[in-house]
Amino acid sequence: MKPQKLKKGDTIGVVAPSSCIKEDDLEYINASIALMESAGFKVKFGKYAFEDTYGYGTDPEKRAKDINMMFKDKDVNAIMCVKGGEDSNSCFDYLDFELIKNNPKIICGFSDNTSILDVINDKTGLITFHGPTFKSLTSWGTITAYKQFMKAFVENTNEIGDKEDEFKTIQDGEVEGVLIGGNLELFTKLVCGKYKVNIDGKILFLEELGFESSPDIVNSNLYYLKQNGVFDRISGLWIGNYEHPSKISLENIFMNVLKDAYNFPIIKSNSFGHIDKKTVIPIGAKAKIDTTKDVKIELVENILL
Repeated sequence: MKPQKLKKGDTIGVVAPSSCIKEDDLEYINASIALMESAGFKVKFGKYAFEDTYGYGTDPEKRAKDINMMFKDKDVNAIMCVKGGEDSNSCFDYLDFELIKNNPKIICGFSDNTSILDVINDKTGLITFHGPTFKSLTSWGTITAYKQFMKAFVENTNEIGDKEDEFKTIQDGEVEGVLIGGNLELFTKLVCGKYKVNIDGKILFLEELGFESSPDIVNSNLYYLKQNGVFDRISGLWIGNYEHPSKISLENIFMNVLKDAYNFPIIKSNSFGHIDKKTVIPIGAKAKIDTTKDVKIELVENILL
């Protein structure tokens, strides 16, 4: 299920499924409002996006209610998660998946928002988007995230990233599959339990924040995926950004875990994740990895109407 592209005059709804908007966010929030309004968009915040009941946000029921209401609101054309955090998964039980399915529209974010994006896609079939949060449109000191947003949702180029993106082939191959993934720590929570997502035959993309996740934590999470059969079921792997003071690379940790036991193609790029370059990646869309090409991953279907 594909949402509509954006045009000038459309309204962007901003929700906070993770942590709420706090005083030290306001400089960037206001800058992002100004940026999007200058591009011709209207901005509407969820009722509870600023509410801080517990010191890390408000009740999950309220956070989910904001998401539900943004999907229901006919005047809202796209939804952006305002920023990351730790516990967007607490909203799952309160999301109205039938309402979301009946009101398809763009929803975009990254980091902790991984949980919301993957589960909404799995439960409704709606293509969701791993890309900039509202705050990150201006908080990284460049306009790269904004350019990616406009390219994906307004220009509707139907490309992943840019032609000049640098890719590294870790394991050769060619495969088609549906995209799924996001932040490693958050995706690890989605491989079993009530909100387990379907990974069969899919192309898994993963990144991690080195500031919070040391190499041993990354290693532990990857082994958790391995022990739960994730790498036995996917068709391809796309590794994103990871920067840690140790200089240990994410691809090396991956290969230490995989140990050449899998024959799917594996590629690496520093073009998505906790980095200024936030490539918009459509979760639930069909893509193709071909390691013989310079741009090693491309979409094989339109992602917007």
